[in-house]
Amino acid sequence: EGGSSLGGQPQDLKVLPIAGDGRCLFRSVAQASHARTFGSLLAQSKETAAADDLRKKALEQLVLRRAETEWFIEGSFDGYVRRMSNAHAWGGEPEILMLTHVLETPIEVFMPSDEPHQRFRSIAIYGEDYTDGTEDRIRVLFHGAGHYEAIVAATMNQQSRL
Repeated sequence: EGGSSLGGQPQDLKVLPIAGDGRCLFRSVAQASHARTFGSLLAQSKETAAADDLRKKALEQLVLRRAETEWFIEGSFDGYVRRMSNAHAWGGEPEILMLTHVLETPIEVFMPSDEPHQRFRSIAIYGEDYTDGTEDRIRVLFHGAGHYEAIVAATMNQQSRL
C-alpha cells in the first residue's frame, strides 16, 4: 500500500473526468501521462487513439513478460490477452503494471477517502523500479466498480481537450 495522500494539496491536483467506455484506465493513463510530460491535456479527438495505443503496448509487454506474469492471470493466459485486445475490455492491475514498463514511470492508484481532511488515499504504487526519488508519477483515481479517472495538476485547462 502506498503511503502518500493528496488530501493536503486540493489546490494542486484535480480529477479529470474520463468516459466509462471500457477504455477508462487507458484513457486516464494517457491523459495523466500527457499532462505530466507536456503540461497539457490531450484533445478528446486524440484520447481514444492514445488509449488504444497504450492498451496495445501494455498487452505486448504482458506477452513479452509472460514467464513472470502468467501466474497472476486468471484462467488461460492466451484467452486473457485475446479478451483484453477488445477496445472495450476493462483494464486492471496487470495492465497498470505493464503500463509502468511501457512508460517507464510509476503509476499511483488512489481511491476516494472517507477521511474528512483527505480527498483521496493511495492504495498502490506500481512500477516503483522507475522511481527517480521524486513524487513525479502518473496518478489515477479508482472509483471501484471498474472505473478510473486521471488525476492531473489543477492548472490543466479542460478547454484544451476540445
